Amino acid sequence: MINSLLSRSAELESELLQFISLPPYDRSERIVSSRVMCSIAFEHAESAKLLIATGNFTSATGLVRLQYEALTRAMWLLYSASDHAISKLMCELTNESAEKANKLPMLSEMLKSLEGKAPQEALDMLLEFKEYSWKPLSSFIHGGIHAINRHSKGYPEPLLIQMLKISNGVSVMVGMLLVILSGDPRQRGKIPAIQKKYEDCSPEYKSGCS
Repeated sequence: MINSLLSRSAELESELLQFISLPPYDRSERIVSSRVMCSIAFEHAESAKLLIATGNFTSATGLVRLQYEALTRAMWLLYSASDHAISKLMCELTNESAEKANKLPMLSEMLKSLEGKAPQEALDMLLEFKEYSWKPLSSFIHGGIHAINRHSKGYPEPLLIQMLKISNGVSVMVGMLLVILSGDPRQRGKIPAIQKKYEDCSPEYKSGCS
């Protein structure tokens, strides 16, 4: 089951990667920085699947959380970050600029700032992920009870399936955001078609989002 799901996930990933090559709507720092975070989210997704394929499940779980964080940061940069905050991230990397950038908002603050600004469907999906998946994934990263228990006793297949589907769901949202960042009306309808095609390897959202 896991191997077939990994195969389907790779097919989904291949289709979604086409959107990273779309020209951006403009070259503003807001658009560019958001696209970079989308690319990072895709990298985390691909890396997580490679780790699952080689049996390194604990490390893979940590990357799924990072994938979600990258998507949230990408949405925050597009919809609610101040110009000043974006400039902090886009300036030349030095010790001083890195220290200033570390003062940017954390996840909960970014999600709160997206309320009323980001598309509600996308925000609902981000909030649902945080509600049901955030604490367990954080436990894996920080060496909590989930990490110690699963690494020592093994990962049940349903958990791995859930993790893969969550990662795929986040990747689809990244694809949606890349379409928005392109501003290309010719891309309209492509993401819903991909969602429908890959329903078998995507999560079911309690909020009813597709």
